[in-house]
Amino acid sequence: MVTLRATRKVLKYLPGESDSGQPPDTALGDWYVNRLVVDRKPLLLVVSSLSLMAILKPARNVKELPDHLPDMVAGRLHRLGVDPAVIHAEVEAMDPVEVGKTVDRSVVGIMVDFAKMIPYILPPGAWEEGWLPLVEKQLQRTPCYAGRRFEDVVFPESKTVDLLSERWQ
Repeated sequence: MVTLRATRKVLKYLPGESDSGQPPDTALGDWYVNRLVVDRKPLLLVVSSLSLMAILKPARNVKELPDHLPDMVAGRLHRLGVDPAVIHAEVEAMDPVEVGKTVDRSVVGIMVDFAKMIPYILPPGAWEEGWLPLVEKQLQRTPCYAGRRFEDVVFPESKTVDLLSERWQ
């Protein structure tokens, strides 16, 4: 079980809230989602609550996002180079996907930082959907919580691999 935690902007487009308040069964925790617009193109920014790994998708069929979340995560982990058996275990643990409000302001703050960075990574007015994996790759190397002690700084790429290894191997 995992919860898709949406901002108010996105929550109104998703099926009714079903948040049971249970902790997630996954290694990467709950997933947070927000909608942003870059060059008049709407995007969904989806971020893991524990590893802060980001997924970018065009904002189409938002109401079906809970159904597509496991496939999106599997695709992102595949692009990261994670072992297929580990991907399968993580995706299996994501069933069912519940919908709820955001509860962790620090994750929302990281999403705001990512949203501000994205327009500077994409070439203005000249990008296509195929550029989104390149932006994800840039975001996975971005230090998060950089104002904290070095031991507490999170690099999404390495944190994702560490969390998956601890949980599934």
